[in-house]
Amino acid sequence: MTAPARVEIIGHRGASLDAPENTLASLHLAWAQGADAVEFDVWQTRDGHIVLFHDATLVRTAGAEGRVADHTLTELRLLDVGRWKSPAFAGERIATLAEALATVPAGKRALIEVKCGPEVVPELDRLLTASGLPPQQTPVISFSANVVAAVKQRRPDLPAYWVVDLEERPRAPEELLAGAKSVAADGLDLSASPEVLDATFAGKVLAAGLRLCVWTVDGVELAQQMLGAGVESLTTNRPGWLRGQLACGAST
Repeated sequence: MTAPARVEIIGHRGASLDAPENTLASLHLAWAQGADAVEFDVWQTRDGHIVLFHDATLVRTAGAEGRVADHTLTELRLLDVGRWKSPAFAGERIATLAEALATVPAGKRALIEVKCGPEVVPELDRLLTASGLPPQQTPVISFSANVVAAVKQRRPDLPAYWVVDLEERPRAPEELLAGAKSVAADGLDLSASPEVLDATFAGKVLAAGLRLCVWTVDGVELAQQMLGAGVESLTTNRPGWLRGQLACGAST
């Protein structure tokens, strides 16, 4: 099966199979691998900056104690977030949102997953405006419907997608569409769950005018199932590999 021309390949936390997640190294590698977009996670620091990091706490990838939100940017910049992945990435530092946005090439997109609450939206808006990137290049995504609602209230022109884990709790498309409508979401970013997300499910989402993205797709069989259902974007830890596999019609 060949990937349709319309399918968007999104690098999950960058090219996170090959580089430390949510770092500038991972983002640059995703672009080098031909990703159409990247996805990364953000938190707001104690002194109001927005930084790339997935977990609420620092221990897994930075080897430090405490929460991201309890530290200043200066304190966080002292941490090494590359060595855990490989000695080749030793010295990689926590990136700011401004630095991440500066990597985005023309015609590509960065999906910004907000891990904290709506309080981040004013600073997020300021940084996105300062980046000079068109709103369509910087969708905001979140598991929090309140964050999606706050983004759309402040920036109606900025795409915002509601992220939902269908593995954790399967939901009917009607429930998701009602939730998305209630917060003015422009799309749904769903776990790639073929037991739930089939062509009928996807068709209802697309018919409602919502974009449909799925995560995390690291195998060809799952990618083919999702493409067969009609999804528009595949988020993957291995963007270059997956695009190559789909382009050559791999079946395993």
